Amino acid sequence: MLDSQNFMIMTAACGAVLLIGIAGRRLGWLIRFCMRAAAGMLGVYLVNLVLSAFQIPLSVGLNLFNMLIVGALGLPGFGLLYAISAVNFM
Repeated sequence: MLDSQNFMIMTAACGAVLLIGIAGRRLGWLIRFCMRAAAGMLGVYLVNLVLSAFQIPLSVGLNLFNMLIVGALGLPGFGLLYAISAVNFM
C-alpha cells in the first residue's frame, strides 16, 4: 500500500514540475504578446490622433481584432492595419 502511494506522489510531483516548466515558457510568450498588443493599441491611438489633427481620414479602430493582429504580428501588423485603411480610403 505504501509503495503505490509513494509512486502516486512521485508521479504527481514529476507532473507538477513538468507543468511549471511548460507554463514558464508559455508565460513568457504570453507576456510578450500582451506587451506588443498594448504598445500597438497605444500606437494606433496616437497615430489616429495625429491623422485627425491633420484632417486625414485614415483611422483604425481600437478593437479586439486589431489588438490580436498587432499582438501577433507586431510592427508589420501595425503597418498592415493602416495599409488596409489606406486601400479602403482610395
